Amino acid sequence: FLCVSKRLLHVRLQFRVFTAPFHRVEFADFWLADQLNSLVVVLMDLEYLICFYIFELQWSNSKGLLPKFKDSGDYVCHSYSYGLRAIIQCLPAWCRFIQCLRRYRDTKRAFPHLVNAGKYSTTFFVVTFAALYATHREQGHTDADMFFYLLIVFSTISSLYTLIWDLRMDWGLFDRGAGENTFLREEIVYPHKAYYYCAIIEDVILRFAWTIQISLTTMTKIHSVGDIVATVLAPLEVFRRFVWNFFRLENEHLNNCGEFRAVRDISVAPLNADDQTLLEQMMDQEDGVRNRSGKKTWKRSYSLSLRRPLLSSSQSKKDTKVLIEDTDDEAFS
Repeated sequence: FLCVSKRLLHVRLQFRVFTAPFHRVEFADFWLADQLNSLVVVLMDLEYLICFYIFELQWSNSKGLLPKFKDSGDYVCHSYSYGLRAIIQCLPAWCRFIQCLRRYRDTKRAFPHLVNAGKYSTTFFVVTFAALYATHREQGHTDADMFFYLLIVFSTISSLYTLIWDLRMDWGLFDRGAGENTFLREEIVYPHKAYYYCAIIEDVILRFAWTIQISLTTMTKIHSVGDIVATVLAPLEVFRRFVWNFFRLENEHLNNCGEFRAVRDISVAPLNADDQTLLEQMMDQEDGVRNRSGKKTWKRSYSLSLRRPLLSSSQSKKDTKVLIEDTDDEAFS
C-alpha cells in the first residue's frame, strides 16, 4: 500500500482509463475501469461530500455551520436537479464505453467490442430515467410514474445484459463443449465445481439487488430508507466484483494460453521439468521463438510433444501437440 512505484502505476493506469480514446486499450486498462463501475456509490459520496462543504454549510453564520433547511427540496447536493450527480454516476460506464469503441477501431471487430459497448450504454438510460423520475417526483409532476416505469424497464434490460455478459463472455461459462463440467467450460482451474456454481448464483442475485431498493423506497415514505439500502448494497457490489475478478482473470489466462500469448507458461497446468526446460531453451535462443509483434522476416516452426497433467476437468493424461511459430500477428488482450 505504501509502495511508491505501485502508486505511480495506479495513477498511470487511471490516466489511461480516462484518456482511452487516444491510445490503445490493454487488459489492465479495462480491468481497472471495470473496478470503477463497482465503485459508483463511492464516487457519488465523494461528490456529495465536496458539494456539501461548498454549497450547503453556512460558513458566514456565527451560530453554527449546519444548514437549517425547512424541507428536503432545499437540499442541493442530494438532488439530481443540478446535473452533476448524474454525470458522476455515468462516468465509469462512459470510460468503458469509449474503451470498447477504441478497441473496435483497432481490431475492426464488431463482436465483441460494439456489443460490449452496447452493454455499458444501457447505464446511460438507467441513470437518465432515474434522474428524471427523482426530479419530477420532487416537483410533483404527474408524469413521474412514466419515468418510473421506464426506469424499471431499462434497469431490467441492463441487468440481464450485464449478467449474460458476465457468465458467457467474461467468465466463459455455459460452454456447449463443457463435457462433464455441466454449465461451465471444458477447462477449469479451481479444484471444486461448487465454486463456479456458487459464483453464478451470487452474480445473479446481486445483479438484481436494485429491485430490493426500489421496492422498499416505493412502499415507504421514509426518505432515509433508500439511503440505508444503498449503503448496504454498495459493499455487496464490491464483493460481487471481488468474486468476478477471480473468474475473469482465470478465463483471460486460459484464453491467452490457448492463443499462445502467455510468455513461457504455455498452459495453466504445470509441465514436467524436461518439457519446461526445452521450451525455455527454445525461447532463449536467437533462432528460437521471436516476439509476435516484431516484423516478420522469416518463419520457422517447431513441433514437440508435451506430456502434461490435465486440468481438473480431465481424468487422465494425454499427449498435446504444441506448434510454436514466429508470426507478425498482433495479439489483442
